[in-house]
Amino acid sequence: MTEATPIPQTPVEGTTTGPAGGQAGPDDFAVQIADQVESFIVAVTEVAKGDDPDSAVPYLLLQVSQVLLAGGRLGAYEDIVPEERYEPDTGPEPDMDELRERLAALLAPVDVYSEVFDPYVPRSTPVAARISDDLADIISDLRHGMAHYRRGRVSEALWWWQFSYLSNWGPTASAALRALQSLVAHVRLDTPLAELDGLDTDSDAEDGDLERQAGRVMEAEIAAPLGLRSGPS
Repeated sequence: MTEATPIPQTPVEGTTTGPAGGQAGPDDFAVQIADQVESFIVAVTEVAKGDDPDSAVPYLLLQVSQVLLAGGRLGAYEDIVPEERYEPDTGPEPDMDELRERLAALLAPVDVYSEVFDPYVPRSTPVAARISDDLADIISDLRHGMAHYRRGRVSEALWWWQFSYLSNWGPTASAALRALQSLVAHVRLDTPLAELDGLDTDSDAEDGDLERQAGRVMEAEIAAPLGLRSGPS
């Protein structure tokens, strides 16, 4: 039997890596995580501008998959301990409403999906969620950590990204990934979605209400950029 590879120790105690320290190289763990975080924030913000709506769903699928790789690396590390006992103030949180609304408009036909909050809770009732809300919430968490990173508080940034991955943005990104992957799979496998029957994320969802909008709309939105032939009308 081969020995398991030990989880590496987190190289953050007393470090001066990051923009303020100037000592980090491209192979540094913190630099790699920060690069992945920054890439996700920039990419999703660009998608939300709506310049290329036909490619939105497959591109978001790719970006969420990539940021979850960063989250998986954070989750695999032992608990990261920041240098300061109390979290330093990062200033006012950025307003995410504009990004959220742009994404909602872009994804309007397929934005709402059903999700089980915790798969380990017996008989969990699926609830309604929105991809646009998920992406905005993920970016809010990631930007908070990036504010620490840009001020040279690398251990604080890594702690926040790890903590919020386990408590919020990780589960949220996983749910969004399943929804986006399902959309692409429905198109590629030519299996139209059932019609959405009044499902609202602001109300309690019953089992019979957890359905989606028709596949004809989805084909018109995302089948072309995937190079797929639309199914029979």
